[in-house]
Amino acid sequence: MLRRMPGRISRYGRSLAKPGLGGELAERLLAAAAGLEDDPGCELYLIHRQADDPDVVWVTELWRSQADLEASQQRIRGSAEVAEVMALVADWQMIELDLLGGKGPAAAPQ
Repeated sequence: MLRRMPGRISRYGRSLAKPGLGGELAERLLAAAAGLEDDPGCELYLIHRQADDPDVVWVTELWRSQADLEASQQRIRGSAEVAEVMALVADWQMIELDLLGGKGPAAAPQ
């Protein structure tokens, strides 16, 4: 039986780096992930490189709430770091998900 896990925000980000810049993009996103270590609202922020295309970098995000996500976005909006990342990107897509459960922090009892 499918059941949604209300409150939690789950997203995939797919970024296509400009040709040859996938490694640099991944490094900058890994630095962003390290910057989220002390953010209690960010439960998961994983960086992946697509196995068959090194210029495609995926981000898996899990946030405690929409408010936590928005607070994090507000902190970085307009920052030099975001501008530097976006300068490496040819295309960025954010995919909003309905979290249903599974193994990991999202499966913890409420």
